[in-house]
Amino acid sequence: MKIALLGYGKMGQTIEKIALSRGHEIVIKIDKDAESYDISDAEVAIDFSIPDAAVHNISNCLNHSVPIISGTTGWLERYKEMETLCRKKKGAFLYASNFSLGVNIFFELNKQLAKMMGNLEQYEVQIEEIHHKQKLDEPSGTAITLAEGVIEHTKHGQWELDKATKENSIPITAIRSPEVPGTHTVRYGSEVDCIDIKHTAHTRQGFALGAVVAAEWIADKKGVFSMKDVLGI
Repeated sequence: MKIALLGYGKMGQTIEKIALSRGHEIVIKIDKDAESYDISDAEVAIDFSIPDAAVHNISNCLNHSVPIISGTTGWLERYKEMETLCRKKKGAFLYASNFSLGVNIFFELNKQLAKMMGNLEQYEVQIEEIHHKQKLDEPSGTAITLAEGVIEHTKHGQWELDKATKENSIPITAIRSPEVPGTHTVRYGSEVDCIDIKHTAHTRQGFALGAVVAAEWIADKKGVFSMKDVLGI
């Protein structure tokens, strides 16, 4: 499979190694947010760029009938626009805040726990995420997805960064520390005890492998998808 890498930072370089080991070919590597490049040689594109470049990258692929998966976060206010473009162009588009297979299982565990905790008002929920200092957005897209899973099944109506200033708001703490690939914790605390669920990434390999698996999966598809479709969960 001929792959375009849109974003060639540490994640893009890790994806390249895994893709090559699985017999794929890298035909395009965009290191910076280039405004113009020829995407036509690619059979699928993987976008791990920066928030300001993501919409351009996704639009360019959809306009040229190249299936694209995106793991770039920080641009989701325009997600519906990309979803609409995908359907209009009869293309293939998959966004995930996190491509790790383990994290996507963690998302489902988070929803199940939220269902059980929804009526237990003595517990307050909070989310913490820790990432390397090079991460440009905070909170992480993964933390936002976790918050959305809690909101779906509890009284909470929104999330806030650092402190909850509004009623029924979920506080998300974002910590930046050197060389931390990603750690996420959801905590329900009361006066008598705490319940934590936690996912700790040891390397970027899990994220990169999930991205390549998603690219392999979407190559012959049409539509808007998520990792739940890839994993069948």
